[in-house]
Amino acid sequence: MKLVQIAVGCVVLLALSLVQGSGASAASNFTLFGDATLVSPGQSSQTAAQLRSTAGGMVFGGIDFAIPAGTTLNDYQNLSTDYMFTASSCGGRSPRFVIDIDGSTINVYLGPPPSYTGCPPNLWSNTGDLLTPTSFVDTSNLAGGTFYDPWALALARYGTHAVTGVQLITDSSSFFGGATQTVLVDNVMINSTTFTFEPKNEGNQGNQGKFGQCKHGGWRNITSAPGPFRNQGQCVSHFARGDKHHGEDRGHDGDVEDQDDDD
Repeated sequence: MKLVQIAVGCVVLLALSLVQGSGASAASNFTLFGDATLVSPGQSSQTAAQLRSTAGGMVFGGIDFAIPAGTTLNDYQNLSTDYMFTASSCGGRSPRFVIDIDGSTINVYLGPPPSYTGCPPNLWSNTGDLLTPTSFVDTSNLAGGTFYDPWALALARYGTHAVTGVQLITDSSSFFGGATQTVLVDNVMINSTTFTFEPKNEGNQGNQGKFGQCKHGGWRNITSAPGPFRNQGQCVSHFARGDKHHGEDRGHDGDVEDQDDDD
């Protein structure tokens, strides 16, 4: 697990997807890394993020969230997500939120304490706010920290220290004897900002507004229905035809399917 924490800063440079957006209450500024992808459906929405740990393949998957510059730990008062396990469960200190601070990390685990194990499969749940004054966080990587540290005490020790990043990671296939650990997450809330993973609309309405999710490499992230697509052009062609199944587009190899990701 320590190797994964050290590697996070490097892995995000090899991110599978970067989606940019803005807004005070909803945002799409995030980077997927490792074995992470967007899937459909989400929790009462079109899209969720799938994070997976596989012993024989990529051992971790995660999301790196864009956070405002200049924030300190005192600025963080709410942290939550909807989640559902489709393979294995919570355990082995995973999944977890990772708060980058002092060149190290504070870990905030999903699942029922104190063991953070036994999350039900194939059922959407919500963590509730993981940063209430009495919520336990793991500050053992920091000087004077401990594994079960109430958030109020963590703020008393480190509240003025700068936060440089927030991630959500799963990486505990080994805890389940090498079995794949897969979790879907949606509606991640960091303070007042909710990350919904929905495609960014670039049009005004209808299918025109859906073209935006195909652009700038976004077509690669549509791995379940109506995807996957061969290229950006096939993705755009699908929505232009009114959301017919993309299999009907496979025989159409016109110019629209040859568009590159810069359009």
